[in-house]
Amino acid sequence: MEKKRCGWPSDDALMIKYHDTEWGVPVHDDTKWYEKILLDGFQAGLSWKTILHKRENFRKAFDHFDYKKIAKYDDAKLQSLMQDAGIIRNKLKINSSKTNAIAFMKVQEEFGSFDKYIWQFVGGKPIVNKRKSISEMPATSKESDALSKDLKKRGFKFVGSTICYAFMQSAGMVNDHTVECFRWKEVQELY
Repeated sequence: MEKKRCGWPSDDALMIKYHDTEWGVPVHDDTKWYEKILLDGFQAGLSWKTILHKRENFRKAFDHFDYKKIAKYDDAKLQSLMQDAGIIRNKLKINSSKTNAIAFMKVQEEFGSFDKYIWQFVGGKPIVNKRKSISEMPATSKESDALSKDLKKRGFKFVGSTICYAFMQSAGMVNDHTVECFRWKEVQELY
């Protein structure tokens, strides 16, 4: 019998794998946090499917999401990324990878880790929603509004409330699997 899952992965094998193994799993690793911020920033105006199918290209192009290296990118490196057909070649988004890496490390300095900083926006534990369908899912929340405002104040780019809500969902700060989805209960067991 086929497992019941959220409707958004459709029949795309990579999206299904991402849904079944990653989406909604609580993240507590700073490198993974930076990856989510970078990828969700590149997603702005595009579909997650587009980004997910290019994720390995992003991983190679951006030094395995090593924010310490990315913070030191020079103009030549940023310009070379504009020539990389394997990623999204948007100058503002590429430049934001460095800007965000620098801001990310400032947050780490202040809070000890980015993880400690970001989880405070949900009181240190995931928000469990009980949505019956993806049509009930909002694009933003009061928590993503607060996070977006604070990240922008700290110098981050491409961190609007919609982007923040997307990475809150993907990083398990919000359990937005639909209640019928087999992962809704499973991810709660990871808390």
